[in-house]
Amino acid sequence: MKLLTINVHAWQEHNQLEKINELARVIHMNRYDAIALQEASQHREVDIVYDSIRKDNYALLLQQALAKLGSSDFNLFWEATHYGYDIYEEGLALLVRHPVVNYDSFYITESSSLDFWKSRKIVGITIQLNKQMISLYSCHLGWWEDKEESYTRQVDNLLKKAEKHEKFLLLGDFNAASNKKNEGYDYLLSKGLYDTHVLAHEKSGEFTIQGDIAGWDGNKAGLKIDYIFANWQAGVRHSHIIFDGNNEPIISDHYGIELELSI
Repeated sequence: MKLLTINVHAWQEHNQLEKINELARVIHMNRYDAIALQEASQHREVDIVYDSIRKDNYALLLQQALAKLGSSDFNLFWEATHYGYDIYEEGLALLVRHPVVNYDSFYITESSSLDFWKSRKIVGITIQLNKQMISLYSCHLGWWEDKEESYTRQVDNLLKKAEKHEKFLLLGDFNAASNKKNEGYDYLLSKGLYDTHVLAHEKSGEFTIQGDIAGWDGNKAGLKIDYIFANWQAGVRHSHIIFDGNNEPIISDHYGIELELSI
């Protein structure tokens, strides 16, 4: 099973359409089974195409770019989580090219208001692959030190839903630096989750953000805050940091993670 996750920083990037096409090229080339996107935004005033998805929805444009390349078999699941900078509907997405058995979306914060920028929603699907059911969640969590929206409560609420499934993977931006002891990363591991990058037989890359970005103001170091967590000790063939300027061009203020695991 081949997976990719990336926080795409939608519509806050220069040359946004070129970067969507770059992402589509890599997805088409590698034929991932599923892709998780965070900050997959759309402008609030643009016309709706279907359901709540607007014409400039980042994930929709990516799906369309993939179809032009010949990868027309990706189904799109997207939900808005909150308004960003008053002009965007910031959301999460999953694109998957396997039949979906179940779909779910839910808030993990106390707030479920689009007007509150700390509201956090999760998008999840269950697919059948090689006669096994596996659930995938696109995740974007808050910060450890937040007093309004407890990080531990967000994790606990996420796991209450995910743990209904025998096997699940949590993909996304967890805003939890792996080098910060006794904070978010350690809390996630304490819940029985495995960092698939650590499990990988072959791996490359170390960081998923570099320097000062929104939410990590004043940061000067390279940090790993994006992950793919499994609830079992998965056989991970390889895990690579991607879109970091070395392994494919930079397309966001985050780098991505791609992996292949045995199912």
